[in-house]
Amino acid sequence: MTPGRVSIITAVYNAAPTLEECLLSVRRQSYPEVEHIVIDGGSTDGSVEILQRHSSLLAYWVSEPDSGVFDAWNKGLSVATGEWIAFLGADDLLLPDAVSKYLNVCRGTDAQYVSSLVRFVRPGLPDTVRGRPWSWPAFQRKMTTAHVGSLHRFNLFDKYGNYDTSYKIAGDYEFLLRPGKNLNSMFLGEITAVMSAGGVSDSFAALTEIQRAKIRTGGRNLFWAFWELWVERLKLAVRRVETACASFL
Repeated sequence: MTPGRVSIITAVYNAAPTLEECLLSVRRQSYPEVEHIVIDGGSTDGSVEILQRHSSLLAYWVSEPDSGVFDAWNKGLSVATGEWIAFLGADDLLLPDAVSKYLNVCRGTDAQYVSSLVRFVRPGLPDTVRGRPWSWPAFQRKMTTAHVGSLHRFNLFDKYGNYDTSYKIAGDYEFLLRPGKNLNSMFLGEITAVMSAGGVSDSFAALTEIQRAKIRTGGRNLFWAFWELWVERLKLAVRRVETACASFL
């Protein structure tokens, strides 16, 4: 690993409408030691042509079939050379000073994970801000930190392994459950990224995977896990109604 370097890994599958802006948002980072690794799952919508056009901006990219986002992330980890690892969706954006601000917060510390605030964009509705400081009791109940763009020290993966590809949506949550209360985390109280609504992470299937992860990996009590699942399902149903209503206005 190269000390001080940050490896940003992006998994892509048919993301042509948003991919170019994602790539450029990484290119615009003020921090100089950033490598961008893109793993495409065999897109057929023009995403590969975008990657070819911007290949000079990328440390590594490949287009080949995979078994989902966490398989792609594991491939990215296998070629990453950074001391720090971040994951950015193909429809997400990093703000220009994001990486520098993250590293300023954790410089001189033993932090293993650094998260921040993220602007969550829903068409037709006001933007919201997501992300809270790491707290084990709260995280054991649900994903409270904003994972988009957050930094993971590479030695976390040395110690706890790669992503579990049996999870198709909540593998990022399951991974961060593994250290449990021993995770050395820091928080940046600024918005560093923009996340688009409507992905699979905001779905009923995601809630079911979260429940499985927090019981199996996080040791959550079965009764409370089922209760929390239904509370989150209700909240998601309300959000969907709000989005549907906004589309008619």
